[in-house]
Amino acid sequence: MLSLLRVHHIAIICSDYAVSKRFYTEVLGLEVQQEIYRTERDSYKLDLALNGQYLIELFSFPETPARLSRPEATGLRHLAFAVADLDATTRELAGHQVAYEPIRVDESTNRRFTFIQDPDGLPIEFYEV
Repeated sequence: MLSLLRVHHIAIICSDYAVSKRFYTEVLGLEVQQEIYRTERDSYKLDLALNGQYLIELFSFPETPARLSRPEATGLRHLAFAVADLDATTRELAGHQVAYEPIRVDESTNRRFTFIQDPDGLPIEFYEV
């Protein structure tokens, strides 16, 4: 068996770097650790953290193809964040004009959750713990 320690990071490729950077930093509140522009690739790489923990690498590349991204599509299903108060989270999202799905209840845990989409349609879940 492999000796995995934890998830190191999640890599996301966006279609509009400025829009996605604003979404992940201003709407979700992730902290910028490092931003690099790679001239030879015409590409940005933005390292983002949550509560000081390195979490997401946000990339931009020219002419990226679209990807199917609904939660039930094959591949990565969604990115989920734990929140203490889902009602406060949805109020904050609404304040940023971010639409969220109706709140649902996990049948196995009785915990509430909802989904939004990032600027490229990547499903993001907020799960009340």
